[in-house]
Amino acid sequence: MKYIDKNHDTIKSILRIIGPVIVIIGVVFIAIGLINFFSSFVSFRPPRYFWCSFVGMPLCAFGLMICRFAFMGDIARYKANEIAPVAKDTIEYIAHGSKDAIQEIAQAVGEGLNKKLSTDDTIVIRCHKCNAINSINAKFCSNCGVALQKTKICPKCGELNDPDAHFCDNCGYRIG
Repeated sequence: MKYIDKNHDTIKSILRIIGPVIVIIGVVFIAIGLINFFSSFVSFRPPRYFWCSFVGMPLCAFGLMICRFAFMGDIARYKANEIAPVAKDTIEYIAHGSKDAIQEIAQAVGEGLNKKLSTDDTIVIRCHKCNAINSINAKFCSNCGVALQKTKICPKCGELNDPDAHFCDNCGYRIG
């Protein structure tokens, strides 16, 4: 269940009045201070109310902060209403534009999974010694002559390992 504060609308209405009023007061203070400052150049007297601009600046900032909280929900809803349709259109465009490509990829993957590998040319084995590529039926490497079959049995787990392995591929046990 959504938590609803009964005073929320009242607080929001008060902030919507107080925030702009404080901003206006701040702007008036800044205007008085700047007008007094620049008019002192003409009269050659020191400015008496220049301090008002330093009071007006924090008042403006504070009033704008209150306005931000007062109008936050409306701004968020406005942004959501602006962004959501664009995001929806973008997703629909991508889905519609890539549907054929995705179907082609899925078909290619399906064909690859269903294809029976019956020829020896498609399946190869790499030599563990020199990395040469050999036919799957080869017992010895065509490049260096080392045995390709895994013949060394791990005494701990029984896993077959390469003939020159020092450690088991399965459990890591040191093969002596």
